[in-house]
Amino acid sequence: MTSQYKKFTKLIAKWPVDTSKGERDLGKFIREKVKVAFESSNKQNLDSELCTRQYNALNKLADNHYRDKYNRTNQSTATGLSTEECNLILSSEVLTYLKEENKVLSRKLHNKTYRDHTPVMLNEVIKHLKPSDNELYIDMTFGAGGHSRKILESANCQIITLDRDPIAYEKAKKLSEEYPSRVIPLLGKFSELPTLLKSVGIKQRSIDGILFDFGCSSMQLDNGERGFAVSKNGYLDMRMDAGRDPNQITAREVLATANEHELYKIFKYYGEEKRAAKIAQTIIHARYMIKNIDTTHELVDIVDSCCPDEFRLDKLQRPQSNATKVFQALRIFVNNELNELNYGMVLTKYYLKINGRLVTVCFHSLEDTIVKRHIAGNIVNETANPVPLRYLSPMLVQDQETINQFLDSPWKAINKHVEVPSDEEVERNPRSRSARLRAALKIK
Repeated sequence: MTSQYKKFTKLIAKWPVDTSKGERDLGKFIREKVKVAFESSNKQNLDSELCTRQYNALNKLADNHYRDKYNRTNQSTATGLSTEECNLILSSEVLTYLKEENKVLSRKLHNKTYRDHTPVMLNEVIKHLKPSDNELYIDMTFGAGGHSRKILESANCQIITLDRDPIAYEKAKKLSEEYPSRVIPLLGKFSELPTLLKSVGIKQRSIDGILFDFGCSSMQLDNGERGFAVSKNGYLDMRMDAGRDPNQITAREVLATANEHELYKIFKYYGEEKRAAKIAQTIIHARYMIKNIDTTHELVDIVDSCCPDEFRLDKLQRPQSNATKVFQALRIFVNNELNELNYGMVLTKYYLKINGRLVTVCFHSLEDTIVKRHIAGNIVNETANPVPLRYLSPMLVQDQETINQFLDSPWKAINKHVEVPSDEEVERNPRSRSARLRAALKIK
């Protein structure tokens, strides 16, 4: 390690201490870290290869290696600000002021009308759904009721609210008290909808518009006890029904009973996780050698151990947990989301009137693919085709009528291309960043 120590000593000589920066000075920080690392008691724990990588990275910064790649409008700081501007921004008075402003902003956000859940692409949904007086609509994913409330405010119409979460159902009942005789709250999954509609006297081909807002609601993600959130510790439950069905399996039970190949398929197909095999293998080892995985933080630690040097970013280039896709996969599997989604799309075809409107908001490609293929008519036995295009032997196609029947669809897309939230909405509500909106008209 003597050669490594000499290299770092030379590096420090090129990086003078700036006393004006106090505890925030990088030169001082590096000196302290090098001193601690090369203490006699720690030498045997040092990784020579890691030292070399760290040295090369710091040496490039010290030599201003990146000056041509990242041109600055002002000199001396990587922020693009002058030294005086940086000192002002980092002063104790400004930092205290910003901290107080953040507290005020947090209180304002907490007191918003839709405190539990900000409805995604609200204006776009209303534009395509076009609520009108004396019409009947279904909100298939009520959640906290942001979309339903806006529909009721837009026209003197009636709305049926469906949700499998008992907490959302209670919110729907409160909304029905605000709008007497205009809201019909229902508790259940998409597959239970025909029975529920029959119980309230709603027949097929009697609905003017149907809205789907797939995925988790913020009130589910923000409740650590439900086990949906990577950032909040809680029991690995993930049941959207919140225990309404005592026979429904939990995420913890999936991790405790599934074999390695089954876990691999769940993570690979439902989460599109590139390290699915390694994660599945590690979970099995932990299960047999240590204990079952019971909490969200235990699962996060397991996944992080499989991705030690990986640093993932979300679509906004913010740090993202390595376990995000694993959580998504488990949630989809536990709640049978894709099969429910497919069945929900089939039901819309039977319950919408001719010229009835369908609006969907999806949050990942698995959901969006199913919706897209139903609208395009690319379905086989009422199920979205697993391949993008349907294939038929050219020897069997001999006339235009056969071709037309093969490509037949009861839908006409309203928006030519999928719509995404505006930059302003993503900035205001980062959870909307992955939203994809599609709208269609039932034509036959």
